[in-house]
Amino acid sequence: MCLSSTWFSRKPLRFEIPLMQAPPYWRVIDFISDLHLQASEIATFQAWKSYMQGNTADAVFILGDLFEVWIGDDGLDDFESACLEVLKQATTRQAVFFLHGNRDFLLGRAAANASGIALLPDPVSLAFAGSHWLLTHGDALCLGDVEYQQFRSVVRTDEWQKDFLAKPVPERQRIARELRDASNHRKAQNLVYADIDPPTAQSWLSSAHTLHMIHGHTHRPGDSDVGAGCRRSVLSDWDMDATVARAQVLRLTWNPDIPTPAVLRRLTPAAACAT
Repeated sequence: MCLSSTWFSRKPLRFEIPLMQAPPYWRVIDFISDLHLQASEIATFQAWKSYMQGNTADAVFILGDLFEVWIGDDGLDDFESACLEVLKQATTRQAVFFLHGNRDFLLGRAAANASGIALLPDPVSLAFAGSHWLLTHGDALCLGDVEYQQFRSVVRTDEWQKDFLAKPVPERQRIARELRDASNHRKAQNLVYADIDPPTAQSWLSSAHTLHMIHGHTHRPGDSDVGAGCRRSVLSDWDMDATVARAQVLRLTWNPDIPTPAVLRRLTPAAACAT
């Protein structure tokens, strides 16, 4: 599904955050992130595929890191092509939106068009059920991870991306492996990773005129206050090969016949298909 101008509107804010208006017929919205899909972890792929084929939501928002790595739309292997086909089939029955993560920020217009998903800016404010919800991957808010923020400031520039995408696919694959190995080395050291910066989160929420943020990236699922009356809901990562398998869907449900606000619930992928 291609984005049309009807999805977004803009209004004067402290800094500009796009506003997406949900269609009035939506009743159920699902949020997922941090699946880190890769050919070596088929159990997670199968769980995601079953969820995408059977969930009962009107729309699915993928808030980044659907893929473990993405080196460009022209470097697809059989596994990545299969993932795009799953998305394409899903978009025949529901809206699917994708917001870039720190692993798959190079997923571009060609892949979006091939799969039918709509690309979202980060952050974006979603208007649904009379409320606004600020959506973001979350990595830009983790200011305490100075090394990553320095890296991010480089790789998110048009100049770096143009240079990287001009390299041959094997060279891009090599660079991606080296970056992934470095990341895995950091994880093996049991480092405590930075969480989002509360004052910055509050500033974003104020600019979006809302008090509730939904994000991924930190792999610390839960709901908590971030100060100044603001709250956040953090999405779970997915790993079906873990000692205790992890996979969670955050579902936002609205019943216009009941005078209550929309309700957030955490579901297993199977429950999201049955409910």
